[in-house]
Amino acid sequence: MAKKVVLISDPGIDGAFAIALALYDPELEVVGMLATPGNVPAQQATKNLRIVLEQLDPPRLPRLGAAPEIDYGIDGAKLHGPNGLGHTDFPAASLAHLPPSEKLLAELVRQYPDELTVVCMGPLTVLSRAFDLYPDLPTQIKQIIVVGGAILEPGNAGPVSEFHFFCDAKAARRVVNCPASVLLLPLDVSRKVLYSPTDLLGGESELSPAYHFLRQVVPFGIAATSHYYGIEGFHLKDVLGVVAVGLASALSTAHMYVDVEIHGELTRGMTVFDRRTWERVTPNVEAATDVDTKAVREYIRRVVGY
Repeated sequence: MAKKVVLISDPGIDGAFAIALALYDPELEVVGMLATPGNVPAQQATKNLRIVLEQLDPPRLPRLGAAPEIDYGIDGAKLHGPNGLGHTDFPAASLAHLPPSEKLLAELVRQYPDELTVVCMGPLTVLSRAFDLYPDLPTQIKQIIVVGGAILEPGNAGPVSEFHFFCDAKAARRVVNCPASVLLLPLDVSRKVLYSPTDLLGGESELSPAYHFLRQVVPFGIAATSHYYGIEGFHLKDVLGVVAVGLASALSTAHMYVDVEIHGELTRGMTVFDRRTWERVTPNVEAATDVDTKAVREYIRRVVGY
């Protein structure tokens, strides 16, 4: 039986790649795709979900949720382009009458209690708001997978702050301390999944919608990463969120205690991992510590042929 998955995304390039992977993996059933602002503003995030879905034309259509109108004071335009999907300008059908993402999440958890894996590939606002709507939600989710935080890696929204946690540090703190089973995928691991220029040269399924769509959006991310970080390749950080469901064996993990700084002038969104064994702190998350990148690349090729 396929694993039921809900994706929460602020769809930039790696988010689009992750969505393609989830939609085409026959072992996963994506029952909901929920937009959140982050890389792009709310309306664009919602539009990008629709674009990705229409371009990929998957065998099963998930329900869509609209992003809440929030300005985090930061975006991902420099790495993802002004509209989040490089310099592309795809058409999209009308976005009218979509339910708010947090409301749809609460509804889906009620519909599938103890069955859903929620993969958070953006700021955690939607998940935190869903907790408000449905207080029992954390205990009725099978697992929450969070692409966010950093253990030892430098931040990508500040010296020590990862972007998703920086956007809404209070929501991040709430999620890592909730009673659900939480798997954290920090920058220390997600930065190891790199898509290089040579990966663009061809795929096993060049006629697939996924191949043609990704071939149009990924080059911008590779060029932007080279410009800003001096790295020849694009970090597929969000992809790791889907890997954690579809190929969990590729990850090495450890139980840890983590909290999130919400007030620091220089440290907003910093993940503080307490590794003092003498304090006997109780772990509240499972955190990824390493990833088998070869296995991930094989998984990507197997599922989307790219």
